[in-house]
Amino acid sequence: MSKLRVQSFSLSLDGYGAGPRQDLENPLGVGGPELMEWFFHTRLWQTMYGGDVGATGVDNTMAEEGFNGIGAWILGRNMFGPIRGPWPDESWRGWWGEEPPYHVPVFVLTNYPRPSLTMQGGTVFHFVTEGIQAALAQAKAAAGDLDVRLGGGVSTVRQYLQAGLVDELHLAVRPVLLGSGENLFQGLDLRSLGYECHRSVPGERTQHVFLRKRA
Repeated sequence: MSKLRVQSFSLSLDGYGAGPRQDLENPLGVGGPELMEWFFHTRLWQTMYGGDVGATGVDNTMAEEGFNGIGAWILGRNMFGPIRGPWPDESWRGWWGEEPPYHVPVFVLTNYPRPSLTMQGGTVFHFVTEGIQAALAQAKAAAGDLDVRLGGGVSTVRQYLQAGLVDELHLAVRPVLLGSGENLFQGLDLRSLGYECHRSVPGERTQHVFLRKRA
């Protein structure tokens, strides 16, 4: 049965998944890149963006696992781009250039309709205005027997957690403090929502913590 998975979701020790004041120059917010430092060194990241060989090891293995068995993605609008409000035009095509790293259908949550966008490498962005349940239904239909990966950002993951729709959650907890920004855990009682921690693995630059929905 297809699952909804959150993979390689980077958090600070104090629970922030993005820093404050996100904009075009700071897509992860001020201080946000510190959360992703573990990923930037991996072979997977370097391969994606034409860098050096990159590091193998636990962090790379965990990052690679996040792409296994994925047939579709769901993203919040802020993960697609910095534009707020109605789309002024269709010129913004994402952060990733003409070949994004997804290579499967991606369903973007938004309040404003926009035609689907076909990119190189098999990625097609579909813009969903009917809410999280509709996006999940469309993503599961596109994924077939494969899983759906929930890519974020923080607000989007929180909405799916509050609705009890996330089956598995992999957090990459970095040994840094942000102090402000978007906090994943604020106001969430994950235990009451039915989640448990079933695995924790130390990596080279982060601690990998795995939560799952109890049967």
